[in-house]
Amino acid sequence: MPHGYPYTALQLFGRSSELDRQQQLLLNKGLTSHIGTFDPGELCVCAAIQWLQDNSSSYFLNRKIVFEPSTQAKPVKNTFLRMWIYSHHIYQQDLRKKILDVGKRLDVTGFCMTGKPGIICVEGFKEHCEEFWHTIRYPNWKHISCKHAESVETEGNGEDLRLFHSFEELLLEAHGDYGLRNDYHMNLGQFLEFLKKHKSEHVFQILFGIESKSSDA
Repeated sequence: MPHGYPYTALQLFGRSSELDRQQQLLLNKGLTSHIGTFDPGELCVCAAIQWLQDNSSSYFLNRKIVFEPSTQAKPVKNTFLRMWIYSHHIYQQDLRKKILDVGKRLDVTGFCMTGKPGIICVEGFKEHCEEFWHTIRYPNWKHISCKHAESVETEGNGEDLRLFHSFEELLLEAHGDYGLRNDYHMNLGQFLEFLKKHKSEHVFQILFGIESKSSDA
């Protein structure tokens, strides 16, 4: 302190290893401004200490808000869904086109096996699969049901969970042709082999109630 204190103005500084240069500058500006309110001859050391005790915490808090690394955001979990859909038959060209268009629009993968029976597999994020299911059923597709669904939580984009790389129409050999109705039955043996190639033969029995030990059908 100068010899002329308290009639000579003091120069006080607050320092802390927990404050960076900018926050320390702001702290001392506040302290200097507070001391400047005292008249010459007034004792101000104790008042300065009291001001620091009352106000310094806000400068430490500001440093944490501005400069400390933010807590890493928790990864967002999504539900990856695979639906196995069974229909009595899928013949109509406009319906087949609608199924393919909806699948590609929603960025889902899977397939649509046409004929009798008709089988659809759709996989992707849950909201996309559910929108697909809702869109193709309405307004009047009655003989259709979701026979089986598989879901898993994922923090990624789900690409490693996909069994299929695109959404395509699956055309297999057919048995029978009954005139104008085109009432043909798909070759389930070929379908089983297709499922095996995509590591999904377990759904064969779920869809048809037939053991998948043999490829004959």
